[in-house]
Amino acid sequence: MDTQTVRKVAKLARLKLPEERVEALAGELGSIFKWIEQLNGLDTKNVQPMTSASALSLYLRPDVVTDGNKSAAITANAPDSMEGYFVVPKVVE
Repeated sequence: MDTQTVRKVAKLARLKLPEERVEALAGELGSIFKWIEQLNGLDTKNVQPMTSASALSLYLRPDVVTDGNKSAAITANAPDSMEGYFVVPKVVE
């Protein structure tokens, strides 16, 4: 990777890159891309795709709709309530 490409990538990523770090970063990115090229050469035809490193699945609880039966407890802290609803000042005339 050349220094001009490093500057362009830094600008696109909105990174403030000091000029003395450009050359070193170009070498580091070049070695990373070489390693990626090695990975591209691997045969992965018989490898199953993975979505996670572990084969655990999450527990799914039953989906039951309830009102919670807590309207009295919820409206107890309200400054004003009526029939289980909050009473607020009129905002539209």
